[in-house]
Amino acid sequence: MTQITAALVKELRESSGAGMMDCKKALTETSGDLDAAVDWLRKKGLAAAAKKAGRVASEGLVGVASEGTSGAVVEVNAETDFVARNDSFQGFVSTCATMALNAGGNLDTLLAASYPDSGAVLSDQLTTMIAKIGENMSIRRTAQFSVESGVVSSYVHNQIVPGLGKIGVLVALESTGDTAKLAALGKQLAMHVAAAHPQALDKGDVDASSLDREREVLSDQARASGKPEEIIAKMVEGRLRKYYEEVCLLEQTYVIDGETKVRKVVENAANDVGAPVKLTGFARFQLGEGIEKEEADFAAEVAATLGG
Repeated sequence: MTQITAALVKELRESSGAGMMDCKKALTETSGDLDAAVDWLRKKGLAAAAKKAGRVASEGLVGVASEGTSGAVVEVNAETDFVARNDSFQGFVSTCATMALNAGGNLDTLLAASYPDSGAVLSDQLTTMIAKIGENMSIRRTAQFSVESGVVSSYVHNQIVPGLGKIGVLVALESTGDTAKLAALGKQLAMHVAAAHPQALDKGDVDASSLDREREVLSDQARASGKPEEIIAKMVEGRLRKYYEEVCLLEQTYVIDGETKVRKVVENAANDVGAPVKLTGFARFQLGEGIEKEEADFAAEVAATLGG
């Protein structure tokens, strides 16, 4: 009998697209015969995922979960919006979100975690789901926040079932104040984040390369006015303040009242909850954000089908 090595399992996994544990079992069942192991996987419906791996998965669901002073969000993609209405897929995404509470925002840690009541890790369970539902899927990203005292509030926009939808938001508030009032504030702030789409928490958190690009664009625009360089520098700094108001959560105008800065809203909340409040972090996941979707040419598709 051929020894079942890690390299052999890896080779089968790459050629079949099946999960690691399934590949190991297939090789064991076929005495290490690679071709026979592929056939074994195909017969079990576990190699079907390989044919789907090249297809763009930009639909699916964003899931959120919370427990005590922790909250997590995860994005699970599929190929079509139809899958998002599948009970099995919804249950899978909900479980992924709950598992993400213990992953610390690390995707690799999440994928390697044991999937409940399956005997498999999450990455292998994903492969099983692909074979079962018949579409390419991916667990794209995750984020997790915890506070020592306070709340991690969540909000799901376009929610289709509790905790699942197209946009998922987490907001972490550190405070020893009234938990119920903190949760209400956190929910409103999360709704603000969903609507206003901030890119950073505060000025110091803005991505350096993004800031450099913005400064360069603003400088070129100012120079076009023909003003002296010292005036241009002041113009750029003034416009950068406007930029910060657009991309930094604490600098944004609160959408709930349309006039107060979010920073001031958080400061003022101390009077209501009975203790100082600090907004320590946020995450906003919008389904398919940044994924290039394939534009299907229906006429060409029909012609190809008829030609085939």
